Amino acid sequence: MSPLSRSETILVRTIEGLFERQRRVWRQLADGVQGLAAAETRPITIDWFQVFVRHIPHRMRSTMAAVDPASIARRACFLCASNMPGEGEGIAFGKDFTIYCNPLPVVEHHLTIVHREHCPQRIQGRFTNMLDLAAALPGYFIVYNGPECGASAPDHLHFQAGSRKLFPIERDTVGMTGPLVPDYRRNVLLFRGCDRSALVQRMERAVEKLALITNQAAEPLVNIAVFHQQGAWVVYLFPRSKHRPEAFHSGDLMVSPASIDLCGIFVVPRRQDFEKLTGETIGAIFDEITISTDQFCQLVARLERAD
Repeated sequence: MSPLSRSETILVRTIEGLFERQRRVWRQLADGVQGLAAAETRPITIDWFQVFVRHIPHRMRSTMAAVDPASIARRACFLCASNMPGEGEGIAFGKDFTIYCNPLPVVEHHLTIVHREHCPQRIQGRFTNMLDLAAALPGYFIVYNGPECGASAPDHLHFQAGSRKLFPIERDTVGMTGPLVPDYRRNVLLFRGCDRSALVQRMERAVEKLALITNQAAEPLVNIAVFHQQGAWVVYLFPRSKHRPEAFHSGDLMVSPASIDLCGIFVVPRRQDFEKLTGETIGAIFDEITISTDQFCQLVARLERAD
């Protein structure tokens, strides 16, 4: 066993031990894990792929989170160590991040990886952190939700991670080389590679070109998912057009898709939504919240020219 794989194994085992300890002393986490175990999941076929709709009532707070500047300013940051529950215990990752168990899990071994300083949710300069996390956590995926793309704490830099036991997009894209996934109802860039530096450059270019195409001077609307397997990274970059679908604002559906939803686990906290969602409805939501096909084709063309 190489030194790298040995360190990976140690970290994964340390996280497993963390979950066991935290479940015994942190009631909210224990309830969240129990809630996830009781969650109902049903597959829905859309064209050639499946999306798994998952009814998780305890995700109500995250789904409905107010993330406008005024609401953020009124509340204490729940990701700052000084505001964490007293039972919360973390594991250091490098010099900048701490890994915590997520008390409101969507998938098995759901983690939140939090920057130790209170700094805004921004991906610029942090692609290496995502790739390093993915390499250090075999069997997991890592996600980034932009500040207007599902992050319930847009004021504090963080990633999330979870078990790939159910990770539909991985199965959907087996054998595909990218940079696009055809006929997928949500426009997504797919990058694969073993060269960390080259992959970071591709991700940086994609976000830079997306900002130009969508006329967003700051960070463009984006969700990102990454995993690492057999020496290579797989990156999914979802360019967004908006934060939430119109059905959320009208009250027709209580859904607020973020990275995990776009990767094929569509989370709904209300039973009535779980029961009535159809493939056509989910496909329409994907179409609505990701950028238009015209803009996406422009983005792909600019990236191909840059390569």
